[in-house]
Amino acid sequence: MSESEKRLDTVRLQEIVQGFWRSGALMAAVELGLFTAVSKGAGTYPEAAKALDITETNAERLMTACVTLELLELDAAGRMSNAPDVERFLVEGSSRYAGPWMLFTKPSWNDWGQLSEKLKSKTVDRLGKYGEFTVDRAREYHKATYSIGLGAGRRFSRHVDMSGRKRMMDIGGGSGAYSIVATQTYDGLNAVVLDLPAVAVVAKEFVAEHGVSDRVDAEACDFTADPFPTDCDVAVMASNLPIYSREIVGQVIQKAFDALLPGGEMHLIGETLDDDRRGPVGPALWGLSEAVIGTTGLAHTNGDCIGYFENAGFAEVSVNEFVPGALVRVTGKKPA
Repeated sequence: MSESEKRLDTVRLQEIVQGFWRSGALMAAVELGLFTAVSKGAGTYPEAAKALDITETNAERLMTACVTLELLELDAAGRMSNAPDVERFLVEGSSRYAGPWMLFTKPSWNDWGQLSEKLKSKTVDRLGKYGEFTVDRAREYHKATYSIGLGAGRRFSRHVDMSGRKRMMDIGGGSGAYSIVATQTYDGLNAVVLDLPAVAVVAKEFVAEHGVSDRVDAEACDFTADPFPTDCDVAVMASNLPIYSREIVGQVIQKAFDALLPGGEMHLIGETLDDDRRGPVGPALWGLSEAVIGTTGLAHTNGDCIGYFENAGFAEVSVNEFVPGALVRVTGKKPA
């Protein structure tokens, strides 16, 4: 029987519609501390039920779901252990603990349930809900994202040799994770985090916590509108690409090019679509999420990003894999 002659059914569509069941299971496991309990030896339903103070039936329900989602591993004796990535990132007490990030999108569930209404709206704002950030909200946001940002910052400082560079502008740098790691890695490098006023306050807190306040500053800056410092030889803009329209991203990269010292370099790190726009799904959904937030943002392709750099005047523009399957790093150099 040919592919076209196969009987169609709704299985694939049901799996998509029920996708929130999967995220619900993961979030509940994080909230209840299941993975931390399993790491400490609660590898059976009764042990987990006792550790989590839930019924054995509910422990079985949750752990069975987690096994099928490959979050837990089940051995021949019937004991469960954490999958390697779960053990590394979802056990409380670890310096790499990412539980808050896993739960970060939970408050937006109701908004996603109203996506069709959001898509009917013809009102957009350059910053959307991000423009409403208070210091408390910014602190909550970056507390949730910091562990992920720090890991990305370490990866950036491994991938990019900044030996001999003097000052980095961290555009939309949030908690300052990239700047913190970069200045800890490269002697003689200073940095400035450019972000909204409430975020800059929080960035200074993270910077002070890591003992690099003498080398990393944080300035209040709406980088879509405000000028950039003109004494930097490195610029990085990380993980905020889908928040902005093509026009805005192009303008920001042009502004960075103009502000960089001759011979400087820029790195744009973000979720991008393939040029044929058939995937991957992650960047497409990040772009769609901006309808929920209310910004002008959307998904950008690799080719779009190359165009932003080349139109700004950058040379040696390239697209490099950053986090496989998730993020790319687009880089270019300002001619000396």
